[in-house]
Amino acid sequence: MQKRILVVDDEPSIVTLVKFNLEKLGYSVEVASDGGQAVELCMKVPYDLMILDIMLPGLDGIEVLKELRKNQMEIPVILLTAKDEEFDKVLGLELGADDYMTKPFSTRELIARVKAVLRRYQSRLSEKVQDEDLKNIQIGDLQIEEEKFEARLKGELLELTPKEFELLLYLVRHQGKVLTRDQLLNAVWNYDFVGDSRIVDVHVSHLREKIEEDTRQPKYIKTIRGIGYKFGDPSNEKN
Repeated sequence: MQKRILVVDDEPSIVTLVKFNLEKLGYSVEVASDGGQAVELCMKVPYDLMILDIMLPGLDGIEVLKELRKNQMEIPVILLTAKDEEFDKVLGLELGADDYMTKPFSTRELIARVKAVLRRYQSRLSEKVQDEDLKNIQIGDLQIEEEKFEARLKGELLELTPKEFELLLYLVRHQGKVLTRDQLLNAVWNYDFVGDSRIVDVHVSHLREKIEEDTRQPKYIKTIRGIGYKFGDPSNEKN
């Protein structure tokens, strides 16, 4: 089935370039020039991917992303930004964006990232279908309901972003194993190239704030100095 992509940008030259190259690869491409229009379209059409500029008239890209996630729309999002500020990138990823690119960018790199994000999203959908009958995962006081994309600590529902949940789930699935930052970056963000591993540290930090009693002495997500992280069961004295 032909993949549908929504390109949201108010720069005609960029829209034309992106649309032409994606359509040449067989994707169905629609465009929006402002944030409000993008949200309205997503309410009506089940897109497979959104390429979203941060600087938009009306609702900016960050506000669009907030609206999508607030309405539980899981459409994958690649952010475009002309700003080279860490704040924008990290904030966008925390809100559930799947990737980001800084303008100017090469068409080749954009296409590579589009393909990577779509592969990852399709894989996630397939796993969701295959794992419908999975039982709850219980580790210490932490309970994860994978099919509901929910996690609870001592019975209390945790407010996790989509990326925080995916990171937690991956760590739990590989409990007891030492995972490098690059491994986590590739698994959760599905980068096919060298990414910014600081994104992993930021998300781990936020996860710890939500699941650890003492973030200075974490019992679940442990730092392995110089390597990465390991998820442990606090009820097991060996971890």
